[in-house]
Amino acid sequence: MKLLSDEALIDAYYKSLNLELDRDFINLLLDEIHQRNLQTKLRQQ
Repeated sequence: MKLLSDEALIDAYYKSLNLELDRDFINLLLDEIHQRNLQTKLRQQ
């Protein structure tokens, strides 16, 4: 996941929510967002 830019990670998270993808996959993305301390970027969008 480290190859994914912060912007691409957040975009993938929102797209996965919109497409109602598997909850485990969404949680994996969210875990990575938290590890990178990107929660504030989630609130901005």
